[in-house]
Amino acid sequence: MPDASAVTCTELFGSFVLGDDEFALPASCFREVVNYPEKVTALPLSPKFLEGVFTLRGSVIPVVNLGRVFNPESRAALPTDKIAILDYQGVLVGILFDATGEILRVRPEQRSTLSYPEGAQRGVVKGTILLDHGARLVQILDPDALIHIENVPQVLALQYADQQARRHHGERRQCVSFRVGASSFAFEMGAIQEIIRVPELQPSVLNSALCLGRINFRGSPVAVVDFATLLNSGGAERAANTDQRIIVARIDDATIGFLVDSVDNIVNFYSEEIMPIPMLSKARAGMFGGCLSKPDLGDIFFLDHQQIFSSNEIKEMRTGHANLYPKDEAQASKIERREAQRGLRKVYITFALENRYAMEIKQVREIIDLSIGEITRPPGLPAFMRGMMNLRQQMVTVIDLRSLYGMAPLEDSSKSKILVVDRGDECYGLLVDAVENIMTINDNRRFSAPKMMRNPSAQGDPRAEMEEVIDIEGEGDAHQTLSVFNCDSLLARLAKELPALAA
Repeated sequence: MPDASAVTCTELFGSFVLGDDEFALPASCFREVVNYPEKVTALPLSPKFLEGVFTLRGSVIPVVNLGRVFNPESRAALPTDKIAILDYQGVLVGILFDATGEILRVRPEQRSTLSYPEGAQRGVVKGTILLDHGARLVQILDPDALIHIENVPQVLALQYADQQARRHHGERRQCVSFRVGASSFAFEMGAIQEIIRVPELQPSVLNSALCLGRINFRGSPVAVVDFATLLNSGGAERAANTDQRIIVARIDDATIGFLVDSVDNIVNFYSEEIMPIPMLSKARAGMFGGCLSKPDLGDIFFLDHQQIFSSNEIKEMRTGHANLYPKDEAQASKIERREAQRGLRKVYITFALENRYAMEIKQVREIIDLSIGEITRPPGLPAFMRGMMNLRQQMVTVIDLRSLYGMAPLEDSSKSKILVVDRGDECYGLLVDAVENIMTINDNRRFSAPKMMRNPSAQGDPRAEMEEVIDIEGEGDAHQTLSVFNCDSLLARLAKELPALAA
């Protein structure tokens, strides 16, 4: 029978293999071991040894490539790799390795501890275990040194807030998702003033790798920041494309434009759906408010727009451009007079359906890609009904507006979007050619449509049913007149086309 004191001093370790080496961590650190997930999302501004993050049962797990901790040039992750999930100060972190080992019961005499000179940086190996009479050497990793997570207090605070939010189901919120490189991000709707196509950027003496130039936005100079450069993801190498947009956001008392590769969707979410992200770097860690993981959209990094820049950076961009490029006083005065008379302002999305239309954003629950989910078409449906889609456990009736209005099918549907609208217990998806911009427009720019546009005999032109238009002031091509798309009129038409919908 073993000596009781010896049993008490025995420690449990979990071992795993990386290349030709064997490592171990205290068994109390391990939560579980999982296979390498199908989807790992790269996290901007992270060190090279961080492969990315994935979601596991409501938590965001950063994946640390142990080989690159020792050698930055080591190989990237493989689908055959394993991930050990460690619980570090209440935050879960994944350690990448080749294969699992075994559970080791280690006696004190089998262990040795490494010592580091005073003031020297500690390594990730803090000791060794000698087994099989010294023929087998296992290196003991120090989880505190290995996983130096900078924002643990922030993550724990967000986790606590999440627990409180789950007790009180919050109101539904909206954010706008956009893409930069291979990653998706989102700003909350309230942070965005407008989303515009990329105009010709005017040079600025404050130009840098980060600041591409300036635009004239409502009479004031606004700095345009390359979001890819902000994320250290190679903005300079990206070629311009027609999908690029500038997101105009308000940060403190400064208005700043962000150049992004594309604006993708409007996403609905609840506060408790935002999962905190354990960051392994201090670089702008505060800008990452969490991660939204949607089965149909993947992982979206939710941004805290107030934390993107330091106060000094904001001050430099605001005061620098204001001092060097004063307001266009004539245009600013015109805007101020119009603002004084404007009454209410409303937010619209603009979309293409052969022509361009505007729809109040409050009428749209969310915007999704056509390719997101499988559309099932039961037999007997009219041609304009594309079919049914299961969107997060809710059935959505997808209406092909081109077919409904007798237009020819679109040759290239790669930019097509589905506008999801709720009406009572029913949910409809309106298939349009493309979603273009988000605009805030004064009510006094909304007028009754001319009678010539409302010609009931006009075939293939939805504008015949639109009772109002929005006049957007501007010079040359910037001056636009958009028909206001009314969902209620559309549903009334559907009721006539398909009487079952009226029941």
